[in-house]
Amino acid sequence: MFRILLLLIIIVPALEIAVLILSGNTIGVWPTIALIILTGVLGAWLAKKEGLQAIRVAQLQASQGQLPSSVMLDGICILIGGVVLLTPGFITDAIGFFLLIPATRGIAKGFLLSIFNKMIKNGNFIIMSRR
Repeated sequence: MFRILLLLIIIVPALEIAVLILSGNTIGVWPTIALIILTGVLGAWLAKKEGLQAIRVAQLQASQGQLPSSVMLDGICILIGGVVLLTPGFITDAIGFFLLIPATRGIAKGFLLSIFNKMIKNGNFIIMSRR
């Protein structure tokens, strides 16, 4: 896991710089900067909207005595998507929007759920309950 994270820390910024340079050469510096700012503002708005919606649904489910597990996965995806959108670049923006848009977030939720299930089976994930 550490190796994968280290690889991502090295590769993603290098790819982002290459895409930003390519974009600057193709459409110009100022349009590239404008696109980066636009995606940041749009991403912040979408993260706030989706985050508040997830909180409302979680509160509703909790008030009905249900465990809001699916909404918690939504919240994790929204948090990661919002954080990724804070970094300037088109690749990370695409990943951030993928995690924020409800239609595509389901794919990420399924992936996270499979990771959590694997961690539980391997004993790397502890579930604590209060009774």
